[in-house]
Amino acid sequence: MQDEVDRLVEAWNAERPDLDVRPLQVLSRVSRLARHLDRARRAVFADHDLESWEFDVLTALRRAGSPYQLSPGRLLRATLVTSGTMTNRIDRLAAAGLVERHPDPQDKRGVLVRLTDAGRTLVDAAFADLLEREQAILDSLGPGQREVLADLLRTLLIPFDETTEGH
Repeated sequence: MQDEVDRLVEAWNAERPDLDVRPLQVLSRVSRLARHLDRARRAVFADHDLESWEFDVLTALRRAGSPYQLSPGRLLRATLVTSGTMTNRIDRLAAAGLVERHPDPQDKRGVLVRLTDAGRTLVDAAFADLLEREQAILDSLGPGQREVLADLLRTLLIPFDETTEGH
């Protein structure tokens, strides 16, 4: 059985036999899968009236553990956005009643962003639905195949993650 990438590679091999198009076998599939995954995630978030960025901030707070709070700086590092963008996002989430700002007891000038009960309920429901949708995407793979795929993708991603963490 052929997929769209097989047809793409076949066409390039016919048109440009002088080029090694083997990277397309992997990376075009990763790219196409990323687009399908993005669509699936956006659908789950829309079901919960969330934007992707809202989910990112709320899950960063939820993963922090009780009392589900982080400094804006920690949220920046967790979500890889600028400080101006994070301020805007916190403002919008606070206006929606999903987070609150509290004084940081360790830093008189600082604040902590805390997930509200409503924010926690929302993100927990969205996360459960997301996992269900992502499980369905992986259903064609057995547990061993998933583990091998996860290991291979980790190997590819580590250099990028190390570069990102260094900045």
